[in-house]
Amino acid sequence: MKSKSDYIYGLRPVLEAIASGKTIDRLIMKKGLKGSLYFQLMQELNNHSIPYQFVPAEKLKSITQKNHQGIIAWLSEIEYHDISTLLPSIYESGRDPFLLALNNISDVRNFGAIARNAECFGVDCIIIPEKGAARINAEAVKTSAGALNKIPLARVKSIVKTLEFLKNSGLRIMSASEKGDNKIRSADLSGPSVLVMGSEDRGVSPEILKITDIHLSIPTTGSIESLNVSVAAGILLYEIAGSREQGAGNDKL
Repeated sequence: MKSKSDYIYGLRPVLEAIASGKTIDRLIMKKGLKGSLYFQLMQELNNHSIPYQFVPAEKLKSITQKNHQGIIAWLSEIEYHDISTLLPSIYESGRDPFLLALNNISDVRNFGAIARNAECFGVDCIIIPEKGAARINAEAVKTSAGALNKIPLARVKSIVKTLEFLKNSGLRIMSASEKGDNKIRSADLSGPSVLVMGSEDRGVSPEILKITDIHLSIPTTGSIESLNVSVAAGILLYEIAGSREQGAGNDKL
């Protein structure tokens, strides 16, 4: 359970928090709420892409006995970025964008470790979905060794639509799994790109595989066929960063 300092409650306090620019990680509300403030809150949640969930009154009561008015919201540990605004700034800086999208990564420690790898190897932004992603809490920040305070994060409604936008913006979509038909060492990994990593149990979703330009795999020699997702991410990001560096060197010749 989160500490009291992590959440706020009540319709007006939550609306005031959103209006003041505070980032809401998630919100739960009692079913059946009505009134002008409630409809105003719903509009703000949709405008700011804040994930919310309807829950029974007992759930709210188990978190706080105070007058929550049917609303409890958790403040985010970090600030989120708009990928449509961030992407042009990367191009304008003279760099090829290097993005990482996480599909069904819900384990906090894996997420933190992946973020640490991403920061080490020069990823410009990590993209996560509103729903189904690991919560960006104190444990995630700690596991990332502070990387989540340094690398931009974008939280989007639809990973698939965001990847389609990125593909139309000139980025190559690269996904990874043990079933990939392109070995990491022999693939061309240079240029503007976004790497998609899926969870260990579900992998990259079929919808994403349909729009993937290159499906990567990491060759192994042991009897265990799959790697921990954070380890796999580290290997792939290292190889991509090396390929990008080599490609940048060739451009200067």
